[in-house]
Amino acid sequence: MTVSPALRAAALDSKAWPFEEARKLLDRVSRAGKREVLFETGYGPSGLPHIGTFGEVARTTMIRRAFELISDIPTRLLCFSDDMDGMRKVPENVPNQDMLRANLHKPLTVVPDPFGEFESFGHHNNAMLRRFLDHFNFQYEFASATDYYRQGRFDDMLIRALEKFDDIMAVMLPTLGEERQATYSVFLPISPSTGRVLYVPMKDVNAKAGTITFADEDGTDVTLDVRGGRTKLQWKPDFGMRWAALGVDFEMFGKDHQTNAPIYDRICEILGAPAPQHYVYELFLDDKGQKISKSKGNGLTIDEWLTYADPESLALFMYNKPREAKRLYFDVIPRAVDDYAAFLSAFQRQADKPADLLMNPAWHIHGGRPPAPEEGGISFALLLNLASVANAHDKSALWGFIRRYEPHLSPEKNPRLDALTGYALRYFDDFVKPKKHYRPPTEDEARALSDLSDRLATLAPHTPPEDIQKAVYDVGRREPYTVTQKDGTTGVGQGFFNMLYQVLLGEEKGPRFGSFVALYGLDNTQSLIAKALKGELLKG
Repeated sequence: MTVSPALRAAALDSKAWPFEEARKLLDRVSRAGKREVLFETGYGPSGLPHIGTFGEVARTTMIRRAFELISDIPTRLLCFSDDMDGMRKVPENVPNQDMLRANLHKPLTVVPDPFGEFESFGHHNNAMLRRFLDHFNFQYEFASATDYYRQGRFDDMLIRALEKFDDIMAVMLPTLGEERQATYSVFLPISPSTGRVLYVPMKDVNAKAGTITFADEDGTDVTLDVRGGRTKLQWKPDFGMRWAALGVDFEMFGKDHQTNAPIYDRICEILGAPAPQHYVYELFLDDKGQKISKSKGNGLTIDEWLTYADPESLALFMYNKPREAKRLYFDVIPRAVDDYAAFLSAFQRQADKPADLLMNPAWHIHGGRPPAPEEGGISFALLLNLASVANAHDKSALWGFIRRYEPHLSPEKNPRLDALTGYALRYFDDFVKPKKHYRPPTEDEARALSDLSDRLATLAPHTPPEDIQKAVYDVGRREPYTVTQKDGTTGVGQGFFNMLYQVLLGEEKGPRFGSFVALYGLDNTQSLIAKALKGELLKG
């Protein structure tokens, strides 16, 4: 990419975490004299791609783009599928369970595809991974462990692992229990008789011949050449071997790998290569603060997120504070959507401020080329409240209000806003509507609401939201809602707006009220207040 000197200078000093990692990486590869930088992400295709896969590739891509801004060294991103692993258990969410059970412990690229669409179950899940990555327009190269092993791309390093067998075992054995130590081997042979991946001890290791000897499942001793996909390494040694064989410069992984990272590093070094730079990210939590687990099914899937929001909002969630544990549940979606829109809008104003530009998540989400924001400025939170009070069931109903508010807006000219109306309707129906709870106003609150209705009646049609908000402040500047501000003037406390949300919207919080009134309409808001004063909202 063409980089302005001012932008590159700002990048070399930026405190945005992708640039901090990129600078470390640049220092590393410069000292090593590397002419190409290899980023890698790993994927276990025993199941379908999930939200963690998205986060890992998205975050790695953010660091890659940051690196490309500060350096002219070419980069590659390799998405590596560990598809030669034996299938240890049958996933519950796929068909043909009996057929899969009959193929337990065989490499995933040998297990028949339960969907009947691909050469194997591993090939099926790899295709899903590539479709998944392509959907988000990631720039990457796909790599299959089966292909790399069978094509001999790891052969030299496997021979090296035989030569260093005792050294690698010395790293691994102290990390295992006594019973596991007795049967552990760095190499996992593929049984010539059953085709299964075997977890058996070695009877002989011959580096010169490139062979291992072990007892096959029928008890007979077998001597097997380790090359050409006849064996693979245990998963921890495999990490380090792959780094050494491919010359990986950067790989990130979750905190659950953190204790194993020194093992991966040491094995890579034993095999004669420097360990890559790591970035360890925190794991996600569910709505109860428990760690998200694929086996438990708690938390939020990527398909669920994309049902209620756009992929850019998910990318923003991944960008923000990756080293802090965060709740990944439905209630984080609305804020992520609106925060993304705010960052996108701010990006245009920061064009002459390189330092601010590079701190903007929109730069990292879009690799420095975010789209121009759409006109309108209607927030997701506002659409949710509009869906609530308008009792809307389709996008056309919401667009009726939007067009009255901003006649020049349309689904054709504003595709993102149109998509947001659909997301808002689905989110409202599934998460907001079931929790709505209106309360009746007190006598004092009823007087305030009546005064607010009268004040709105004095405003001209199409009064700007800011002027409506001033009118709301005028009415709310009364006891017990008044607060003294830092400059000594009297302001309106949050309690007044909480009352409006609870009585008129049936919720604990809501959007800026002037913006809501402008979108919903002055006359409609007066009617809503009248219903609240009559108790009609309490009837549902």
